[in-house]
Amino acid sequence: MPTIAADSLTKFAEAMLLAGGATPEEARITSVSLVDANLRGYESHGVMRIPYYLDAIQSGEVVPAAELKILDQGAARVVADGQWGFGQVQAVRLFELLAPLAQQEGLAVGTMIQSGHIGRLGEYNEMAAARGLVSILMVNSHGAAVRVAPPGGKAPRLSTNPLAIGVPCGDAPLVLDFSTSATAEGKVRVKKIAGQAVPEGWLLDNEGNPTTDPNTLYGNPPGSILPMGGTQSYKGFGLGLMIEILTGALSGGVTARPVPYPKKGNCVFMMLVDPARFGGSDHFAAEVTQLVDYIRTTPRVEGCNEITLPGDPERKLYAARKSTGLVFDPENWKALATAADKLGVALPALL
Repeated sequence: MPTIAADSLTKFAEAMLLAGGATPEEARITSVSLVDANLRGYESHGVMRIPYYLDAIQSGEVVPAAELKILDQGAARVVADGQWGFGQVQAVRLFELLAPLAQQEGLAVGTMIQSGHIGRLGEYNEMAAARGLVSILMVNSHGAAVRVAPPGGKAPRLSTNPLAIGVPCGDAPLVLDFSTSATAEGKVRVKKIAGQAVPEGWLLDNEGNPTTDPNTLYGNPPGSILPMGGTQSYKGFGLGLMIEILTGALSGGVTARPVPYPKKGNCVFMMLVDPARFGGSDHFAAEVTQLVDYIRTTPRVEGCNEITLPGDPERKLYAARKSTGLVFDPENWKALATAADKLGVALPALL
């Protein structure tokens, strides 16, 4: 299977985005974000998204060179419109507006409508943690794509509505980043392109029966992704419902509806908190450190080599993949190569 060095893949992704109509700033920020997602094990948010982004530019679903429009702003609040710009770019701009407000006021909340796909949410948690800030992020699909059926239902009603919470902890921040569904839609898409079955427990067909066929999610009528929670899936669905409201309704944006919104993207909720303005940054750091140490020293059952905390798997994968390169299945690589050929972009050297 094709294996590519991360730096080469980043240059390749940047060249493709530039050739497809992105500005230099957009191509740079987005390519780094996508490859970083691959390095950390989020293939669903990695470079497999590039053909979709290129198509979105052509259809007008993503608008190159779009400015972040501020609709309203207060001492600890930013209400923004992404104007269908590249999501990673607009989310970074929103973050850069909120961070100084959080440090000044103790916390800041931002919302954004009409944003392109902002990528891996944990990326923004890591940015916040590097500045000593606690962060909470949520997105919906801007009312454009329902994928998750409620418990007992056999038709989708919510998008996968991820939640990410980040906490500074030295050079190993705690980053909890997950969809409120059994899996992210992008992971199903990766399996579909690869021609592979999905694991049991991910999907239902359009009659509400369990299936491992990824194509059923995109059928007519479509199947659905199960809510997170297994036998207690009402918890995952309930959390997804609240995220739908906090992102789509609170922002002035769009929630899931019978007739989907015509553009796919994200409504965004982003909150940053400065511990220094609450119990104190030194106290916060000490308590987080002792809590992490206490948990990591838990007596382990046989076969368990270490206690894993949020952020650990991503850091381990990042180190390994940065060293050995990124491996692609033939079909997902073929999709990228086909898109590159149409744009006249040379493929990167393989390891």
